[in-house]
Amino acid sequence: MTGLFVTFEGGDGVGKTTQAAALEQWLSGQGRRVVRTREPGGTEVGQRIRDIVLHHRGHIDPRAEALLYAADRAHHIATVVRPALVRGDVVIQDRYLDSSVAYQGAGRVLDPQQVRDLSLWATDGLLPDVTVLLDLDEASARRRLDADDKPYDRLEAEQAEFHTRVRAAFLALAGAEPDRFLVVDASLPVDQIAARVRDRVSARLG
Repeated sequence: MTGLFVTFEGGDGVGKTTQAAALEQWLSGQGRRVVRTREPGGTEVGQRIRDIVLHHRGHIDPRAEALLYAADRAHHIATVVRPALVRGDVVIQDRYLDSSVAYQGAGRVLDPQQVRDLSLWATDGLLPDVTVLLDLDEASARRRLDADDKPYDRLEAEQAEFHTRVRAAFLALAGAEPDRFLVVDASLPVDQIAARVRDRVSARLG
């Protein structure tokens, strides 16, 4: 039996955590076994990498940053995600390789294809069955972030131009793989977004 791999993507402040939790609750209510996780930081090793890539206040070379994300991803997929999929579980994950393509590729102005290829090598080619892209304009996302009392985050602290490139990259990725991506306006009410996500996941589960 093979499980289902669902990822949530989008800029910071779009509501990925809220929607992942809603999907987990619905699936569990349907009797599905669910593993909910995140990148970076879905393992003990990954949590150490997360502290570096998100909370380190000094400079990190963009290529080194991309390699750190890939290292986290390789370990996470091998030890958490693949075993869950083999068991037939539904894996709900906050961020995956599309985030690296958008943030380290477009945001840091590295070659997006090289960043994608690095992640595909690190994960032995694993792609999600469904990727939910929560899309929100940068100004609205910033207002949401400013309202939260959160620790310093290196990526959230980047300038508006960085986040503009990231959003454009996400939308380009979705346009290139419409069968995998579900793009949802993140300004919609939470329950409306959740319903659209449930519909797509239900269709893939059969």
